[in-house]
Amino acid sequence: MTSARDIMTAGVECVQEGETLVDAARKMRDLDVGALPICGADNRLKGMLTDRDIVVKCLADGRDPASTTAGELGGDEVITIGADDSVEEALRVMKDHAVRRLPVIDGRDLVGVISLQDIARNLSEDKLGDVVDAITT
Repeated sequence: MTSARDIMTAGVECVQEGETLVDAARKMRDLDVGALPICGADNRLKGMLTDRDIVVKCLADGRDPASTTAGELGGDEVITIGADDSVEEALRVMKDHAVRRLPVIDGRDLVGVISLQDIARNLSEDKLGDVVDAITT
């Protein structure tokens, strides 16, 4: 059985919940990613922040990204998958919650993220097509 740990991108960097959206955007740019996990002072996963969140929930609402923190935007319930869960379970969770990125946890520790790109590299085209259809509709 292929597990989430087998296909995830490991060594994921977090944005701290107290960091500003400007800091988060710079980190996204430097890492060439469109989303970052939000971690608290205890280094536990608190949410996810996307580039779209910054645009839609901050800029479009006239908020100041230099004073708005990642924690203010990403405090919603975060959907995760266990590191030892199967890839099929990860696919089900991505489809059920229409998410493109899925944080992978081991116990309470963030150990990686599964993205559609990770799925594409590791699964058949028909399974990938099912996920993309479910997420984009």
